[in-house]
Amino acid sequence: MEVLYTSRFERESKKVPRHLRKIVEIRVEIFKQNPFDTRLKTHKLTGALKGFWSFSIDYHYRILFEFINSQKSLFHSIGDHSIYD
Repeated sequence: MEVLYTSRFERESKKVPRHLRKIVEIRVEIFKQNPFDTRLKTHKLTGALKGFWSFSIDYHYRILFEFINSQKSLFHSIGDHSIYD
């Protein structure tokens, strides 16, 4: 899976706590191999974020994304639950 990043994602990724950065890299690599790997807890969002998906980095952090097609996805945001606001 090819992953593209929005400028918002790039900005927010710099604010991820240092101790989580390696975990983020690992989770993104898992996502590239299989977006629905059970370790990621990938799920479809509803309401105002209908059409978007999310997967977990740890208990607090997640990545908000959308599938462009079967081979590409676009990462929009990374952070805690406030990214849903």
